[in-house]
Amino acid sequence: MRLTPPQQDRAAGVILGMACGDALGAGYEFGPPLPDETIVTMKGGGGFGWEPGEWTDDTSMAMPIAQAIAAGRDLQDEAVLDDIVAQWVDWAKIATDVGIQLRAVLGRTEPTAAAIRVVAREHHERHGRSAGNGSLMRTAPIALAYLDDPDTLAAVARDVSSLTHFEKDAGDACVLWCLAIRHAVLTGLLDVRIGLEALPPERRELWGARIEAAEAFPPSHFAKNGWVVEAFQGAWSSTIERFILTFTGDVPADQLRQSLERAVRGGRDTDTVAAIAGGLLGAAWGASAVPAEWRRIVHGWPGLSGAQLVRLGLQAAKHGVAGDGNWPAAEQFDYSGYGNISELAQHPHDAGLWLGGVGNLDHLPAGVTAVVSLCRVGTEQVPPGLEHVEVWLIDAENPSLNPNLDFVLRDTADALAALRAEGHVVFLHCVQAISRTPTIAALYSARHLGIPIEKAIADVKRVLPLAHPNPAFVAALLPRYMDGSF
Repeated sequence: MRLTPPQQDRAAGVILGMACGDALGAGYEFGPPLPDETIVTMKGGGGFGWEPGEWTDDTSMAMPIAQAIAAGRDLQDEAVLDDIVAQWVDWAKIATDVGIQLRAVLGRTEPTAAAIRVVAREHHERHGRSAGNGSLMRTAPIALAYLDDPDTLAAVARDVSSLTHFEKDAGDACVLWCLAIRHAVLTGLLDVRIGLEALPPERRELWGARIEAAEAFPPSHFAKNGWVVEAFQGAWSSTIERFILTFTGDVPADQLRQSLERAVRGGRDTDTVAAIAGGLLGAAWGASAVPAEWRRIVHGWPGLSGAQLVRLGLQAAKHGVAGDGNWPAAEQFDYSGYGNISELAQHPHDAGLWLGGVGNLDHLPAGVTAVVSLCRVGTEQVPPGLEHVEVWLIDAENPSLNPNLDFVLRDTADALAALRAEGHVVFLHCVQAISRTPTIAALYSARHLGIPIEKAIADVKRVLPLAHPNPAFVAALLPRYMDGSF
C-alpha cells in the first residue's frame, strides 16, 4: 500500500503517540483520579523513579514487535514471534517494572512463542482469569504491519495477545484497537466500532455495550483499569471527549495532547491507559500533532528517542522498504541537486537564532548548540552532541498535505522560544531557507518577541533575500494574527 503524506504522518504517530502517552502517565501511576483543572506534565518520578520523558513497560514491550515489522518481518512467522518473546524475556530480567501477570508468564519456561503460550494458558486455568491490560498496552505497532489487510491484522493481533494473555477479552480488545488504529491511519477518523464485525458473533453485542459505556463516562469512572476491558474503556473515553480548548484559537490537533492529559487524570494505571490511547490518537492526528516539548524528551528501552520512534513507525508502515532517497533509514539525505542550500543569516530580532539551508549542517555557525530541522534529514546528518528537533512540515500549498498546519507552526515557534530560554544558540533550517524557515522565523518574532507580523515577515525577508513563503503558509500567518486568533 502506497501511503499519502498525511497517512505517513499518521503512521509515524502511532508508536510516537503510544510512547508519549506512556511517558506522560508514568509519573502518576497508581495515583487517584485528578481534577479536570490539574496540570499534567511529562515529569517522571512516580513509584519507579522514571526519568522525565521515560516510557515504561508498555512501550518497551511494543519495541520488539515494532522493530520486527520495521525490518520487514512477518508476525505470522513463528520464528519471528520466538525472537520477540526472547527479547521480552531478556528485557524482563532488567526492567524496572513488569506487570504481575507478565512476569509470571515470561519467567516460567523457555523463551519461545510455543512455550509461552502454554504457560499463559496454564496461568489462566490456575487463576480463572488472565485479562490484564498487558497485551493491549503493546498492541499498537501490529496495526502498521497490515494496513492493507484487515483480516490478517485481526488474526495476528489476537495471536500476539495470546502469547501472554489467554482470556478472550484481551484478544478481543487487541483486535478492536488494532483495527481502529488501522482505520485512523488510513482515514484520520476515530472509530473503535470499525472492528466489531471482526469479533466472534456472540461477542459483538457485549463489546458494543462496553463501548457505549466508555462514551457515557469519563476515564476516572473505569477504576479497575488494570483489567483490559476497563483499560480499553478508559482509553476510548479519553479520546472521544469534546474539549473546550484552553488556548486562543481553535487548533483541532491539540486534541491529542488534551486527550492524553485527560487519560492520565483518570488515575490508577495511568501510563497504560494513556499509552493505549496514545497509539490511537497518534494514528488519527499524526506525529505532527505531538508537541515538541514531548518529542524532545521522550525516550526509553532499548535506547530510542522520539525522532527514532517517528522513523520506526514509518519503516514499519513501509514493511522495511526504504522510500525516496532511502528515507527514513538514510544516514545522509542528499540535497545536492536542489540548488543553493547554503543560504545563511542571523535572525533579524534574535542574534542567538541562525536561519539557513540544509547545507549549513556541514559547517554550522560557531556556538550553535541546537538544530531545528523543517525538512527531512538523515540519521547522521546533524552533528552529534547537539539538541535536535525534527518537524513534520511539507512545503506545499495544498492544505491536505499539512492537515495540522496551524498547530505545527505555533508549536515550532514555541519550541524555538523554549530552546532560546534554555540558553541554546539555534540553527533553524529547511532545504533552501525559502519557504518553511522564513515562515517559522517570522512567527517566532510575532509570537514571542512582540514584533507585528507584517514587520516580522518583512524583516526576515530582508536578511533572507530569496525568502518566499508559499501562499498556504502566508495565509496561516497573516489572517490569524490580524484577527488576534493565533
